[in-house]
Order: sequence, then structure tokens, then C-alpha cells
Amino acid sequence: MKTWTQAARDGLWPGMASGLLSLGVLAWRGRKETGSVFAPVNAPSHWLWSDRALRRDDASWRYTGVGVLVHQGAAVFWGVLYERFFASRRLAHPLHADLRDAALATAAAATVDLVMTPRRFTPGFEKRLSARGLVWVYAGFALGVALGSRAVRRHGVRGEGSSS
Repeated sequence: MKTWTQAARDGLWPGMASGLLSLGVLAWRGRKETGSVFAPVNAPSHWLWSDRALRRDDASWRYTGVGVLVHQGAAVFWGVLYERFFASRRLAHPLHADLRDAALATAAAATVDLVMTPRRFTPGFEKRLSARGLVWVYAGFALGVALGSRAVRRHGVRGEGSSS
């Protein structure tokens, strides 16, 4: 198993990839479902700005900027956990195993995000998107985790005992 230091370093790849890919899906689903690409992107800023953020449909540093930062920060957090507990199990497994593991990790993240987390700290975009939209967002997240984790291994990053 990777150390926390290794997982923190390696988790940036799947975290950033999953955050960016799911951010794109948030914008796409927001445009389709609310008429605004910014509505679900603003939503995570409700951590700081309360329910006002959940009603904002326009772009602003206060809501959109903070929403992107919160979303990316949470994605990197989940990327680190993925690298610590999932990716280190097999260092050279094929893409289908990456996708399976990423789907399992994403299901755990969605359960924590949408069921176990107090309302104040949910992602917020569940208030702006349909269940179908949420499935798309978390599917984008899972694909980003899988691709980011593959990139970690492809660039020669090794797990336990690595000197890199």
C-alpha cells in the first residue's frame, strides 16, 4: 500500500483529472437542465455563501470561482484516497480494472457526498441537477479518476517502496 505521502503526490493526477472532467459535465448538464453552465458550478460555493450560491445562475468570482475551487479541492481529496486505498492494490492492471476500481471509489464518494454528509457540506449541485444529471457527473468523475491513475503509473510512479 502506498504511504500517505506517495498517495498525496500521486493523487493529484486522478484528482485533477476527475475534477476537470466532472466540472465539464457539470457545465454541460447545467446548460441542458437549467439553461446555465454556471448554475451547478456555483453550487459548491454554498459551503461559504449558504443557499444564495444555490440560486445563482451567472458567473462570478464569488460563486463560480469558489465553486470551482471547492469542487477541485474535493476531487483532489478523493484522488488521494483513491491512490492510497485502491490504485496501490495492483500496480500494472489493465484499463478495465482501473475503470472498475474508479467506479467503486466514485460510488463511495457519491454515497458520502449525497447521503452521509451534512447538508451544509454536500456538493450542492444535487440541488440544481436531476438524478440523471448526477449520474453523468459522477460517471465523468470516475472516468477522470481512472485516466488520472493510469497516467500516474504510465509516468513511472511506483507504489510502496518507490524511491521516486
